[in-house]
Amino acid sequence: MTNIKIKSGGRFEDIGSYSRVRRIGPFVFIAGTTAIEESGKLHQPNDTYAQTRFILEQMERYLNEVGAELQHVVRTRGFLTSMADAGQFVKAHGEIFEGIDPVTAAVEAGLTQQGMMVEIEVDAIIHDENGAIDFR
Repeated sequence: MTNIKIKSGGRFEDIGSYSRVRRIGPFVFIAGTTAIEESGKLHQPNDTYAQTRFILEQMERYLNEVGAELQHVVRTRGFLTSMADAGQFVKAHGEIFEGIDPVTAAVEAGLTQQGMMVEIEVDAIIHDENGAIDFR
């Protein structure tokens, strides 16, 4: 059975003993991810829409690294610094997941940096176009 762990180099991964991405068989889980660029800089501070797009595009790369695609995403969770910005999260989410329609939720939460507006988690199940799952 497939068992893959990926660390992204996030500052809490080693201290907290967790992976950014974990795939077990057809199941893929991506830990809460924020809009931190490779340089360590926060992407577009105070812009929920831009940060959501940035994070979901990064999530697509993580999915691809473990053999999954956006079409396999079944659940997303957004943690927003302000529910007043939920519309910007929903707009970006809708652009990325148009036609896929995973279930989603958004909650208001304190995040770790000033200007950080959103953190997102993703769950996916690798399946064929008919929903069949290979458990090997």
